[in-house]
Amino acid sequence: MQKNKVSVISFVASEKTQEMMTDELNWCMRDKTPQYAKWQAKDGDTVITLYESGKVVFQGKDADLSSDFWITTEKINSGKVDVKNSASKEKKDKLDKTSYVNPRIYNSSSIGSDEVGTGDYFGPIVVTAAYVPKDKINILEELGVKDSKKLTDSQILEIVPKFIKEIKYESMILSNEDYNKFYSTDINMNKIKALLHNKVLYKLSSEIKDYEYIIVDQFAESYVYFNYLKESSNVVRNITFFTKGEDKHLSVACASLISRYIFIKEFDKLSKSIGIELPKGASNIVDDIGKKIVEKYGFDKLKEIAKLNFKNTEKIKEI
Repeated sequence: MQKNKVSVISFVASEKTQEMMTDELNWCMRDKTPQYAKWQAKDGDTVITLYESGKVVFQGKDADLSSDFWITTEKINSGKVDVKNSASKEKKDKLDKTSYVNPRIYNSSSIGSDEVGTGDYFGPIVVTAAYVPKDKINILEELGVKDSKKLTDSQILEIVPKFIKEIKYESMILSNEDYNKFYSTDINMNKIKALLHNKVLYKLSSEIKDYEYIIVDQFAESYVYFNYLKESSNVVRNITFFTKGEDKHLSVACASLISRYIFIKEFDKLSKSIGIELPKGASNIVDDIGKKIVEKYGFDKLKEIAKLNFKNTEKIKEI
């Protein structure tokens, strides 16, 4: 049996991309870091290291999958990126194919799923599966449906009500109180995501019978994803995994937008319930707000509204 080869992919990240990565990967950062590194994180099978120089290194057999989103993000933030890739030819070919959009899949009637909230200290995790029939593709394009990461919150609040009645969807909201009960050494963030994706996909695919594909915006290799579900019942298996899934089919883009729309609404309700405007992400601003919450309500309040495994919790304790 041929062993999976380890890839090493690196590029120099701009300040904006570094800040975004720090926020998004806060949940999986390691306590110890290599010399000259700002931090090191382990996301699935990939180790990600950000150095003081700004160089970010992805190492592991899934390095191409983990780095792809951040390479695209850096292109958006700085306009260019010089990627160093020591992957095998097979891995390089796979990386080149991530941007390819198959017209047969794009123009199909399909179900897609995506999630938001996994990089936010406050606020829930929201996962949505959406069904887009081929006869709705044109109208969704005209309404400006695209990946939620490319739109502001105000744009999302405007766009989603325009199309949400046009399609069928299933969403699940995991509060941070429940997240903290589930999270453990055996149940990490990616396993929680896999469990939630499977639940919404099962509900929607049981209702919709004429779909051609089920597409998941990929956050882990397929064998890892299904390994997370090995103890689950009603596992949906006929899945096509794509990086940049929102570009491959509008069902994933709709799922992304609906999840973000629900997240924004829930986030605002949470802020109002405690009388403090909560910041999104997991930056130093979050630490300061966390301190105010503890001073006002006590530390136990964080168990209800924050993801306690994030490093922000330890920083708040120190403050």
